[in-house]
Amino acid sequence: MKIGVPREIKNHEYRVGLTPPSVAELVAAGHSLFVETGAGAGIDFSDADYIAAGATVLPSATEIFAAADMIVKVKEPQPQEIAMLRPDHILFTYLHLAADKAQAEGLMQSGATCIAYETVTSRTGSLPLLKPMSEVAGRMAIQVGAHYLEKEQGGRGVLLGGVPGVAPARVAILGGGVAGVNAAQIAVGMRADVTIYDISNERLAELDMFFGSQIKTAFASKSAIAAAVRNAHLVIGAVLVPGAAAPKLVTREMLKTMKRGSVIVDIAIDQGGCFETSRPTTHADPVFEVEGVTHYCVANMPGAVARTSAFALNNATLPFALKLANLGAEAAMRADAHLAAGLNVAGGQIRHPAVAQALDLPYSPWG
Repeated sequence: MKIGVPREIKNHEYRVGLTPPSVAELVAAGHSLFVETGAGAGIDFSDADYIAAGATVLPSATEIFAAADMIVKVKEPQPQEIAMLRPDHILFTYLHLAADKAQAEGLMQSGATCIAYETVTSRTGSLPLLKPMSEVAGRMAIQVGAHYLEKEQGGRGVLLGGVPGVAPARVAILGGGVAGVNAAQIAVGMRADVTIYDISNERLAELDMFFGSQIKTAFASKSAIAAAVRNAHLVIGAVLVPGAAAPKLVTREMLKTMKRGSVIVDIAIDQGGCFETSRPTTHADPVFEVEGVTHYCVANMPGAVARTSAFALNNATLPFALKLANLGAEAAMRADAHLAAGLNVAGGQIRHPAVAQALDLPYSPWG
């Protein structure tokens, strides 16, 4: 198969769909790799590194899309990239369509087979291609939150871990999944006062066993969330409904009760965000203020630590990319129901029920 890797063009996105080691694995399996010049520059890989791995370097995205049968990316295709997709293309990348109807309609018009990293499943029901970036985003959320709590950043002037004689900051984490757990690990390491909120009593019990006395847990009722928001210095939104829009857990009225200079970090912004006042931001302009509260809602948080993120992502995606390349999309999905769960759009139709429901578009099962 001919596989293309374009340079990412989303604002301050430095990750790359395939690293040179991943390219070498695909070349060894008999496939042809085409990489856009400069695609790996953001993580310090040169065109020469890709050539040494067996790839052909092409000067433009237009030539990459024209040459390839499968496009492997990191972030959702931008409008100019969607315009280059063909019905015979396989697109393998993050899509997050539930919060982006325009993108979904563009992909439908392209006719391409679009497989989203974030809805590929595992035998345990987890999301293996979302997990590494959720780990990164969760860990980043705390360091970002701590930074924006600093007074010169417009924050309340609170040190996350406090000092002897002065209480630490209170951190509320909404969601006890992968991102939430990783956020808690860093917050605990920084000696913050941490509470995780979740709607699953079973998950709360697991978290209690895992963290012991290092954190507190609470059932995520509306009243509990309202109290959390009112009392916390830093609130992390880490909820996820696979393929669907994130639920709005925190209303503007709740936000009004927060202390001036507090911070929220909305990890769920790719899926529309879990705060009513959230809107996507970029690394170039990452924060805004509503009701005296700093909002950090960058939709590609892991892009800030691009080298770590690119390697972590490739570790997870490479086996699936190999399967798609070796068998073709249809045979690969018939052979692997977990990969088939990643199919969001194909043949001009929405193929994932949660995406269809979120966008109020017809759902057409595949296969």
